[in-house]
Amino acid sequence: MEQEKQARVSFEELRAQFKKVLLKNGFSEEKAALCAQVFAENSRDGVYSHGLNRFPVFVQMVKDGIISTDAEPEQINQHGVVEQWDGNMAPGVYVAIKATARAIELAKKNGMGCVAVRNTNHWMRGGTYGWQAADAGCICICATNSIANMPPFGGKDPRLGNNPLVIAVPRKEGHLVLDMAISQFSYGKMQEYELKGEQLPVDGGFDKEGNSTKDPGKIRESERPLPIGFWKGSGLSFMLDVLVASLSGGRNVAEVTKSGNEAGVSQFFLCLDAENVEEAILNSIVDYTKSSRPAEGKGDIRYPGEGTLNTRRENEKEGIPVSQEMWQKVQDLL
Repeated sequence: MEQEKQARVSFEELRAQFKKVLLKNGFSEEKAALCAQVFAENSRDGVYSHGLNRFPVFVQMVKDGIISTDAEPEQINQHGVVEQWDGNMAPGVYVAIKATARAIELAKKNGMGCVAVRNTNHWMRGGTYGWQAADAGCICICATNSIANMPPFGGKDPRLGNNPLVIAVPRKEGHLVLDMAISQFSYGKMQEYELKGEQLPVDGGFDKEGNSTKDPGKIRESERPLPIGFWKGSGLSFMLDVLVASLSGGRNVAEVTKSGNEAGVSQFFLCLDAENVEEAILNSIVDYTKSSRPAEGKGDIRYPGEGTLNTRRENEKEGIPVSQEMWQKVQDLL
């Protein structure tokens, strides 16, 4: 595949374009501004698969009535520091920002707070909510389930969600933010490689004939990505589905998949007040980890979140790289 052409646009231009499109499609001023901010930040931080590249899909789900622009999430139950919410099929980004803010509020009051949400939609980049909590001085653990798009280890048929997991810890010199899919390469990352006409650096799954492959297109077509850690990743995906669905009283991966759309998913957002976290301990762990000699041809060793910060600084200075094809699609939405 021919490598795709790219251009650079400013953060402000990207955010403004997103907001205009959302306002045209029935979003309130508040929701349009919040969602546009998140989509622009995702691209700014280098997560193009859940920024510009995903935006036309998001708008199409609104047009199809899968996402309700008028809906508001609501608390339906509370037990101690754990709240259950119904997302009422509102925009997933909007619900997740609100739920994280509430978990932060509970944590600041009680030391810990958790909001479990059912009937919500795709949250786009899960790391958004880890960064949000860390900026507020909280440790954050959050997860979501998804449509089945990964076989359990040893299986051929998709029965597990690529259920992302986020763990964030605030730190003055740069927050520690792990944001990972449960497959070796997320579907969004595979799309990025495919758009660039590049192979994956290591085998990421199987083609339809069951052959291991580095070809992202063949893996996306077969829906047979490899889980991280093989059986360990398979088990982790399974348990995350158990947690988010049972805590929220919402739908599990099988029920989401049966609906035919990756909508009405379940999520949870757990925050802990990090006021007493020792910064020196965090720094010592970072320093010791980075003291390892890099393997041949592998570049620098980075802590989780360091690459995001580096990309953010570069894109704020140079402009955000955009696929010209995807940028044109977003402009055509007006």
